[in-house]
Amino acid sequence: MALIVNGEQIDDSVVQQEAQRLRPDYERFFKDQSPAQQQKQLLQWSEENVIERVLINQQARKSDYSVPAAELDSAVAEAEKQHTVNGKGEKLSARTLEKIRADVELELKVQHLLQDICKDLPQPSARQIRQFYEQNKAQFERPEQLRVGHIVKHIDWKTDDRAAVDIMEKVQGLLNSGAVFETLAAEYSDCPENGGDLGYITRGQMVEEFDDVVFNLGPGQVSDVFRTRFGFHIARVYNRKPPVIAELEEVKETIAEELKNQMQVQAIYDFVDDLKSKARISGP
Repeated sequence: MALIVNGEQIDDSVVQQEAQRLRPDYERFFKDQSPAQQQKQLLQWSEENVIERVLINQQARKSDYSVPAAELDSAVAEAEKQHTVNGKGEKLSARTLEKIRADVELELKVQHLLQDICKDLPQPSARQIRQFYEQNKAQFERPEQLRVGHIVKHIDWKTDDRAAVDIMEKVQGLLNSGAVFETLAAEYSDCPENGGDLGYITRGQMVEEFDDVVFNLGPGQVSDVFRTRFGFHIARVYNRKPPVIAELEEVKETIAEELKNQMQVQAIYDFVDDLKSKARISGP
């Protein structure tokens, strides 16, 4: 028996498409379940998603909202670009154009409906913001930072490994003799800007081979010559900033936005739950 929502029959292929969309994330998070359990739960979730989407679409169609003509025309024109046959720009059929226009109009009506649901939600209070901050401080930890400079010779058609090593060993000898790092960077580095100063970095900004070296240096220390996928480097650490929790004042706007998003999601969930409680739903 087909899924029917308020008299509207939903083809089983719609549920199957939703299952395919959800499957990668579902299998990753529920890999401890047996394949049979996974499939059963996945189809249940997919069916629920489809029912909720149908209910929202039905409500949007019943609304008095009329999409402004200019907004609709602009959105349709953009959608048509995405529907060109084989990406070659062949002319679309009248039936396809009609469906695109209907789909886009419904999508804009749904957007307006969801905005209308959330329009009167209150702003998060100072108390709510502080409570969220206190309960989720780990989210606001700023990782360790290093201020780093480097001298680099890239490996390319002009400079092979041996030539690059010769240059970098010469630079290292000059450093050991007391030459100024920044002066040598300006003269010998393939990235001479600012005397090789990269500013403050955190783990992950640079390639792993670079991080492995510089995050094991102390302030004022200079590395030996080392290699990354980009070439040969000598690095200097100027300063280290330990991990620190951001102050409430610095993150309160971010928290307020997160709380607003949570309230909007909850308002939409409540709205859909109300629709489901009044709907006539039958299915397989």
